[in-house]
Amino acid sequence: MPIPDWPSCSPSSARFGAGDAVGPPSCHLECCHSPLTLSPVELTPTQKLVGGIASSVKKLILSFPALLCILLPGRCSARRQVPPQSLVQAEDPLSDAKALFQQGKITDADHAVRQYLKDYPNSAAAHFLLGHILFREIQAQAAMETQFPSQTHGPMASARSTGTTSSDVSISKATQDMAKASLQEFTAGAKFHDPSAADLKTVALDYVLLVDYPDADKWLTKMLEWAPSDSEGWYYLGRTKYNENRFAEAISAFQRCLQLDPQNVKAEDNLGLSLAGLGRNEEAAAAYNQAITWQAQSLAKSPGPYIDLGSLLTDENRPQEAVTFLLRAIEIAPRESRAHELLGKAYTRMEDFSRAQAELEKAIELSPQAPNLHCMLAPVYRKQGLAEKAKTEYERCAVLTGTHATPQTP
Repeated sequence: MPIPDWPSCSPSSARFGAGDAVGPPSCHLECCHSPLTLSPVELTPTQKLVGGIASSVKKLILSFPALLCILLPGRCSARRQVPPQSLVQAEDPLSDAKALFQQGKITDADHAVRQYLKDYPNSAAAHFLLGHILFREIQAQAAMETQFPSQTHGPMASARSTGTTSSDVSISKATQDMAKASLQEFTAGAKFHDPSAADLKTVALDYVLLVDYPDADKWLTKMLEWAPSDSEGWYYLGRTKYNENRFAEAISAFQRCLQLDPQNVKAEDNLGLSLAGLGRNEEAAAAYNQAITWQAQSLAKSPGPYIDLGSLLTDENRPQEAVTFLLRAIEIAPRESRAHELLGKAYTRMEDFSRAQAELEKAIELSPQAPNLHCMLAPVYRKQGLAEKAKTEYERCAVLTGTHATPQTP
């Protein structure tokens, strides 16, 4: 029995627009205009009169929607033509942006999510997505190769050797500006919803690009409270701790990574670096050799363990042994500046100055703005009697370091 004040319609004829309040459903006009059929009962004249009036009133009521369509055609057609919008439909543009992001179409994803934010500026999900997109744009520019490489090795800063500057770490202002923009999006989204563990990981890596390791440490630590089984998160935390010279904590982080992801070559290599940071050189050498063994059958090898073992052997005044590993690193990664630098250093220790010169010149070709390379090359030129070249490198060393420092002895 239909509720008396609501026109009787079949369920299929009721339409509810997005945001409509609960109330009488609107009906298709056809539903409300079915012909009135009376039983063939003989009526008195009075009944006929009353029935006629009632029939006229009912027809007037039933025809009221039709009159509205005649008087207000725009309103009636709008109701017929505009389909109901659901929350899922409203989210479609953001779903499109997510799909583009997952497909690696970063520029298109960036455009799509910015268009979405014009209509939905308070969408936490959209702000977070844009933060991830901006970070992915940085990765596309290969800026993270020297910070947190995905497959190949690269030092995070100058912590490998106290007092020197790593030759292959350089973060441009444009990259740092993009990292700041990514952080701004995460901050905006956090006003409306808590970020996820994945969001916090990207926030932390943005801080790495800004060379703000304490904040990177803070957010990685928080992220791992929420996702303690994230082996990659533990690896990144270990790298961050290493850059803070907190070697014991770095060791713990890398060991946790290896528990979750056994035979992770990068983690084992960086475990060796952290052990070396505490002066535990034998354990460090064992870790490097373990990493080398684990990747022996791999087609895509990392030069990292070879570079780090070569560096350790050179520092222990075992340059002949170091050369073997450094040459292997160059075979794997010919454009790895650090490998050429260390090989030049090993040859200098062996007093093979012509080879040392060739390796250091190659390192400078790959990393021309690294001051320590010029500082190392200058005395190599001098020892070979190349006074003018030596003077040029001394001057270049001073300009890049901003001091009148004495060039390094390899």
